[in-house]
Amino acid sequence: MKEVVRKALLSLVLVSLLFLLVSCSGVVQAGERPSDTASRLKAANSGSQGVEISLVNNFPPTLIYDDNELVALVKVENKGNHPLKLSDCFVQITGFDPFIIKNGFNVYHPCAENRGVLDGKNEYNLNGGSNQIEFNSNDNRLPQGVFEYNPLLNFVVCYNYHTMANPVVCVDPLFYQVTSQQKSCIPHDVSMGGGQAAPVGVSYVGVDMTGGGAIFEIGIQNLGTGRVLSSYSDLRNCGQASLTYNDQDVVYYQVSWSGGILDCKPRDFVRLVNNNGIITCSVTLPNTGAFETPLLVDLDYNYIKSFTKTVKIIRTPGSQTLS
Repeated sequence: MKEVVRKALLSLVLVSLLFLLVSCSGVVQAGERPSDTASRLKAANSGSQGVEISLVNNFPPTLIYDDNELVALVKVENKGNHPLKLSDCFVQITGFDPFIIKNGFNVYHPCAENRGVLDGKNEYNLNGGSNQIEFNSNDNRLPQGVFEYNPLLNFVVCYNYHTMANPVVCVDPLFYQVTSQQKSCIPHDVSMGGGQAAPVGVSYVGVDMTGGGAIFEIGIQNLGTGRVLSSYSDLRNCGQASLTYNDQDVVYYQVSWSGGILDCKPRDFVRLVNNNGIITCSVTLPNTGAFETPLLVDLDYNYIKSFTKTVKIIRTPGSQTLS
């Protein structure tokens, strides 16, 4: 009898523990309610930032002796939503004499160094991925007769990025043949404020009906503070590369919808003028009533950003001059 009671109590305890484990288990925040998921998806797919770089405080210091090691720690953050592989993004430092600041200070580093992939933001992580890159030089001896050196260090990030925009437009193949009461939507221009989680984005879509077809005017804008480069430009050394007219302000693109790829001009790429460009696309529509459909706009480009910091290197007291 005692054995039966003991087993019954043990079973009750196990069931209670299982209930507690189930009731306390976490639910993914983005999936608690559809409204929560929609809100986080919107946040993950909006904004005008891509890769941002900054310095860890006092690395490099503003003043060092020339026999001290010079160390710069660059924080890299992917604040857009496009993931970056090792070959997609590089950080480098320019603006100094390589015969004074030597060793690895002038070597470019992948943004995803030691990580493989630098993730962008998503509905589960709205901050995106981050990494820390170290540059160091343990040989900064000043030449004979030079007692201080004040280089303006230029910290440069160059990366390839994609913007995915899906503006919803109303099209009406029978625009001139039926009354407004028969239409589920009226064709109109679409504003795309806020960006698409990338430094280059779609700013608006103009919609015009042409009988059995539609013409879309798609505005492309550099929304960030950097410079747009062709996706064929050299990423690894773009901080010191010789950039030509053909490398600058070029955005490659593809526009499609549920019925296939649209016929667009200019072909293949659009060149930005004063940070803005226009793509014009046309499509033949099925012989149906008015309906809403998403356009699928894929923008492909390189992007360069930089900032500067002055470092003063002074001769170490009592050190010998170099001959």
